[in-house]
Formats: sequence, structure tokens, C-alpha cells
Amino acid sequence: MASKTSVMPMVIIGVLFFIFGFVTWLNGSLIPFLKVICNLNEFQALFVTFAFYIAYTVMALPMAYLLEKTGYKNGMALGLAVMVAAALLFIPAAMSASFILFLIALFTLGTGLTVLQTASNPYIVCIGDIKSAAMRISIMGLINKSAGVIVPLLFSAFILSGIGSIEDLSSEAKEALASKLITPYIIMAAVLSGLIALVKFSSLPELEFSKETQEEKKSIFEFPRVILGAVALFFYVGIEVIAGDTIGLYGQYLGVENYTALTSFTMIFMVLGYLVGVVFIPKYLSQEKALLLSSVFGVLFLFGVAASSTQGSTISEILWGWSGVRTLPDTVTFVALLGFANALVWPTIWPLALEGLGGYTAKGSALLIMAIAGGAILPLIFGKIAQTSGDMQSTYLIGIVCYAFILFYALKGHKISSWRSSDNL
Repeated sequence: MASKTSVMPMVIIGVLFFIFGFVTWLNGSLIPFLKVICNLNEFQALFVTFAFYIAYTVMALPMAYLLEKTGYKNGMALGLAVMVAAALLFIPAAMSASFILFLIALFTLGTGLTVLQTASNPYIVCIGDIKSAAMRISIMGLINKSAGVIVPLLFSAFILSGIGSIEDLSSEAKEALASKLITPYIIMAAVLSGLIALVKFSSLPELEFSKETQEEKKSIFEFPRVILGAVALFFYVGIEVIAGDTIGLYGQYLGVENYTALTSFTMIFMVLGYLVGVVFIPKYLSQEKALLLSSVFGVLFLFGVAASSTQGSTISEILWGWSGVRTLPDTVTFVALLGFANALVWPTIWPLALEGLGGYTAKGSALLIMAIAGGAILPLIFGKIAQTSGDMQSTYLIGIVCYAFILFYALKGHKISSWRSSDNL
């Protein structure tokens, strides 16, 4: 697309990415909240992430076929409509304080986001030079994670204001507290309904792809860079969700004040990482090198989590003194720093994986979206290990496996053009 026609799509998709962030990172606050309201252990509480992210795996390919029938623009409107239905499902869940209903609502919400993500990410990749796609996705990431910074703070301010310690509430008080979720989700449903009209009647153009690639390849599975990219994204989303959604549980485990707001700190570092992407890619830093550095930083920060103090320090007070969290342990700060390491993984893998797919772009996008299942599965593994071992701090080291595969994709995986080794020489 010409640059003059890409401004409005960027604005509209930017609005959608803000919604992605607002809805997605609300989970980080919901996990410790529902853990208390519904009397859950750490493993059970992480079914919040499972129900939400598993929808991406279950629904991604069906949604890709839907997009081929409806087009990307109508598909986005449909995804928003599903999200409206999901927001309304939270009302009976909150009224009854039923964990099962919360999980059903979260799965439905994930289904709507599956359609939006499958459609919107190719838009950002394809509306300009593919070598600068990571920069454009970084801009979307800034918008997305800005919402991630805001939503835990809003949650704590409007839902938990004046409550004190929610662990000490009676059953009746917990049910009353759960009912405070009703108004925010009604507002969310109204906002999403307005976005349906914005997308439906906007000037968003349809994406058109060359069919030459379809004649050369018989299946999306003949593109190793996509399959390996999906595996890399599986590990990435897993460690991203662990960093963003377990930090509250970890803070609660260590006795940190305002632990429901800790997701905001991870998001702050992600925003800083996206700023690096906007400024440095592709002028000073290639997409491949950005991905490589992300994996290296991730491993270093994981060792920081495992080896650093569980008590507050001067450094933590300097970093977080403004936040109201008086003594944030260094180990929690390193969990937040994982946000910086994770920021440029999604923006760099997408263009590397989708390059040259042509008519297979929708199916390739669906496979990459399915990889979001890492956010469902890996946090559950994390939770089970933490519960069994009783050592949540060392459990974060399982993330080294995630960064090791991301490093492989940065060095080799994205260059593989065929499953036959002779074709890659």
C-alpha cells in the first residue's frame, strides 16, 4: 500500500491494539483477585490464562477460513461482536462469583481476540516495507502495552479501593466485591460495540495477495519459517504471560503491597523495549539481531530473578518509589525486566515468518496466532512446578528453554526455506 493510504489503517488498527492490551492484561489483575474470591490455589488460579489463551489454539484455523470467506475487515467486526458477548458473560459470572462462568467468559473473549489478531497482524506487516514491519508492530506494541500499564492500576483503584486486605474478607464480602466487576464489563461491552461501527464503516482496504506462492506450494506446512516461527511464538507468549501474569502472584507470595498492580511494572519495561524498536529498527538494528538480543537479555534477567534478593533494596526503592510499592524485592524487579527482553520478540518474528507467503498469509497468520497457546500451557506448568516445589523464585528458570528456542530461530530457523536440508545450503 502507498504510504498515504496506510495512515488511516494504522490509526484504526492502533485502536484495536489498545483494546487487545486492555483486555489481555486485565488477566494479570484478575488472577490474584479470583484466587481469593473463588478460594483457589496458585495452580487453579492460572486456569485464568489457560481459558483465555487456549481459545487462540482452538479457534485460530477456523477463524482463518472465516477470514478467507468474509475478508479481513468484516472479520474484525465479527471478532469485536464476539468480544461484546464475552463482556456481557462476565456479568452473571460476577453476580454468582462462579469461577466456571469466569472461565467460559474468558474463553469467549479469547475467541473474539483470535479473529482480530489473525486479521490485524498481517495488516501491519503488509502496509509497508517488510524490513520495517517490526518497527510498525513496535508502534502497535507501544499502544498495546500502554493499555497494559493502565489497566492494573485502574483495576486496583476502582475495584479494590478502600478494601484493604482482600484475603481477610468474609464469604458475603467476597461476593459483594466480585459484583463490583459488573459495571466495568458493561462499559467494555458498550465501547466494543462502538468499535464495531468504526471498523465496519471505516475506509480500511482489503488485503490482496499474490497467488503465485499457492501454485508453488501445496500446503502452509511446506514453509519451515512459519512452522518454526509458530514454535518460537509458543515459547515467547508463554514466557511473556509468565512475566506479566505471575508477577502479581509472586508479589503476593513474597508479601509485597499492591501486588494486583505489579503487572504494570512488566508493561512499563515492555513499553521501553518497544521504544527501542521504533527508534532503532531497521536503521540501526535488523529484525534478526533484535530477536537475538531479546533472547540473550531474557536469559540474563531470568538468572537475575533466581539469584537476587527477595527483600527490598536501594535500587528497587529508586526505581519504584513513585509507585506506592514501598519495598519491591530485586527478584520481582527482574521479573518485570523480562518485559524489556520480551518486547521485540513478537514484532520481529511476524515479518520473518510471513515473508513470501502470498496467498497463504491468512493460514500462516492463523498458525502464528495458534502459538498463543503458549500463554495457556506454560503458565500452568509454571504454576504446577511452583506449587509442588514450594520455590516460586527458582521456577522462573524454566523460561530458559523458551529463550533458547527463540535464539535458535533468530540465528537459523527463520532462514530455513525447505524441510530438506540440501535446499538450505
